Amino acid sequence: MQNQAKKILSLFMRYIAIIAIGLGNLYILYKVLTPLTIHATNSILSLFTRTSLAGNIIHIRNAIIEIAPPCVAASAFFLLIALILSTSNIKPKTRAYAILAATATLFTLNITRILLLIPFIGQPYFETLHWIFWHLISIVLVLVTYLTIIKTYKIKSIPVYSDFKYLKSLAS
Repeated sequence: MQNQAKKILSLFMRYIAIIAIGLGNLYILYKVLTPLTIHATNSILSLFTRTSLAGNIIHIRNAIIEIAPPCVAASAFFLLIALILSTSNIKPKTRAYAILAATATLFTLNITRILLLIPFIGQPYFETLHWIFWHLISIVLVLVTYLTIIKTYKIKSIPVYSDFKYLKSLAS
């Protein structure tokens, strides 16, 4: 009975964490990820060219790069974290490592995505390329990251469904 109560409390706390992270239109994620994205992008660019940073704008040569909220990809991070938190039967330490590895991987991939788009600024096809990177490639990056995490950490549960199935078994 005590193990059952512990499992229900864990389930409840995981979903409370998902709600808390998503509050305020992903405020927490934007607060953390925006400066990290801006400074990481600027730091990498400054290795190759002279940059000037003003708020969320990076100036390089004749180009202006604005790291707007969608560039930060907070919703992608939220989806990834929510998937991991809504997956049952993961030890807390393993879950923490999985979230850390997933967010670090996605952060690296997102910075790479931004850097790959920079040479195309000002080109007539930039908006189309940007749309493809944002809408299609970002989805693939989240899925590949999640699938890699579940394989790496040998996670067998299905997000949400495994919790629902467990709660249903309690009612029976």
